[in-house]
Amino acid sequence: MPNIIVTPLAELKKRSSSKWRRFAPDVLPMHVAEMDYEIDEGIKKLLLEKVTNSDLGYTGPMPEVADGFVKFAERLWGWHPDAKQVRLSTDVGVSAVEIFRALGDKGDRVVINSPVYHSFFDWIAEVEMLVHDVPLVRAETDWQLDLVALENAFKLGPKFYLICNPHNPLGKVYTQAELATVADLAKHYNVTVISDEIHAPLTYVNTDFVPYLKVSQSAKETGICITAASKSFNLAGLKASIIVTDAAQMHERLAKLPAALHWRSGLLGAFAMAEAFSNAGSWLDSAISANLESRELLSQLVADQLPKVKMWIPDAGYLAWLDISELNLGDNPAAKILSEQKVAFVPGPDHGEDYKDYLRINFACHPDSLRRAVLALAAYAN
Repeated sequence: MPNIIVTPLAELKKRSSSKWRRFAPDVLPMHVAEMDYEIDEGIKKLLLEKVTNSDLGYTGPMPEVADGFVKFAERLWGWHPDAKQVRLSTDVGVSAVEIFRALGDKGDRVVINSPVYHSFFDWIAEVEMLVHDVPLVRAETDWQLDLVALENAFKLGPKFYLICNPHNPLGKVYTQAELATVADLAKHYNVTVISDEIHAPLTYVNTDFVPYLKVSQSAKETGICITAASKSFNLAGLKASIIVTDAAQMHERLAKLPAALHWRSGLLGAFAMAEAFSNAGSWLDSAISANLESRELLSQLVADQLPKVKMWIPDAGYLAWLDISELNLGDNPAAKILSEQKVAFVPGPDHGEDYKDYLRINFACHPDSLRRAVLALAAYAN
């Protein structure tokens, strides 16, 4: 792969993140949503300077984060959020949980759309709320949001709608029209929309990402964006994210959030996020380019070696969703592959109980890793 940010496997194995420690050394990890890339040099320099200067105290005022994000959103999406409505938080999971606690009560219903990021289920359970699943509808080239079913769900009085845009694991980017309808429904039925937009900066150039809060006045009044630089710039371990609103009333509602959210974020993470939003645009372009190459390679490998496996081409991010039902791998395909082929995928049921015959694969990796992962599946293709 010509893109120089991709790290060879031998170097990756020296890393200490969960991706490289969760399984035995002979297992190829294709599960955790982090990219096997070198981080931006400007971010690296900033972090080294902070450590060299022993500048590792508590996180204080961070105007750099809000200013950087506003300029980033304007540049990428033509969205002009209010810097005064950007709050610092630990990560998007903590943000969602604390928003649930601040604005809801135990037993409230939260609407989601499976198959969806497995942590959504955990966040809802943590606050003792109830999942109301409105599954996406499978189609040949995409999975569609069932707006009729969504309205029927909203009629039942849920407190929240937790939406993943771009979608994990599908890489689906919702359209302006879809989000406008969601916003109108949310306003009519008094549902608060929490939009997880953490994968948005990695949208491919042929697709337009639309931030929920940019969609309409109804979206501003009903919506809260939770996001971070962690997925798009490979900074997950630094623990910093943001909560963004774009309407005065919603901003005031979030005054119930604990002030400690700010202080529980990492100083290094906050500065790294500010640097990413402000100055790492060239690196982001390189990451998208590398992801595109990997996406095309994965598509070709699946077509050539796994003709019975269905793959949906993502419009954003570096995750792919595979239907492996024709491989007939039993009740727990991911466990079987891990045991016999020493390759770790995310099991389909992690994204919803009805997805036993699916897998999620992370393709932001060296092409050799991708080839090995597909060979692991191809072992069952005959």
